[in-house]
Amino acid sequence: MSGRRQLRALGDLNHAVDTDDDNAVAAASEDIREHIESAEFPEFLSVELRSAWEQLHSETGATDLQVAVRSSATAEDLPDASFAGQQDTYLNVSDFESVKQRTKACMASLFTARAITYREEYEFKHDEVLISVGIQKMVNARTSGVMFTLNPSNGDKSKVRIESNWGLGEAVVSGSVTPDSFLVDKPVYKIVDRNVQQKDVMTVPTDAGTEKVSVEDDKRDVPSLTADEIIKLTDLAKAVEQHYDRPQDIEWAIEDGDDKKRFYILQSRPETTWNDEETRRTEADRSTSTADRILDQF
Repeated sequence: MSGRRQLRALGDLNHAVDTDDDNAVAAASEDIREHIESAEFPEFLSVELRSAWEQLHSETGATDLQVAVRSSATAEDLPDASFAGQQDTYLNVSDFESVKQRTKACMASLFTARAITYREEYEFKHDEVLISVGIQKMVNARTSGVMFTLNPSNGDKSKVRIESNWGLGEAVVSGSVTPDSFLVDKPVYKIVDRNVQQKDVMTVPTDAGTEKVSVEDDKRDVPSLTADEIIKLTDLAKAVEQHYDRPQDIEWAIEDGDDKKRFYILQSRPETTWNDEETRRTEADRSTSTADRILDQF
């Protein structure tokens, strides 16, 4: 899709933008996001957010509650289009006023330049794609990562691929490190392939958010997951996939508590690469079948 497009957003704030011009899209994005982030936070929403913030304080018992403020767009998790990563997430946010501002920033990130261009390409209307903001207690993760409920290299649904690194999962999700990788056979829980990397850096929480630090020497060549943890994660992956009835791309974390180890599923979305490929194959098979029936009549 090319040419000038009218981007309708936020009522009267419109932009006629050549979506093939990266600079023009970036300028429109900056204007729309600044408009949202500088707007007054709605009072009714501030009241609801304050109530939820206090409830989370009470439930966790934390005096210095730190949270992740995460975006979730309505079009983000479609089986045939992946908007994942186009909106912003903020980690280790520690006070209510910052939560409010980060919430607005998440909403504004619905109009990143990348998201605008992608919606144009897939013909999604800008004023029909909505966004919500999820606020989760930060996990003090010893190890984090992602897992796919199929083999992402060939689409084999009998496998689970698990990727992990020490610390928070931001380093793995962003691609800034090469994670440890494990391939597990779903039916028998057998680890059929493992690739343990030299892990030099990890992401940790700080007062200002997060930062990358060096991994301790005695942990760099050590697997960031034990065999038992790999099996437990595989079990969780199978349960999530069964719940959604389609292959999943999952973010997870493990926290070593004082009393017991805790496994967290932070986010799950449909795996799009092989879902989309399967859809194309199904449509191709259907077209071939139709053509065969037509030819049979002659």
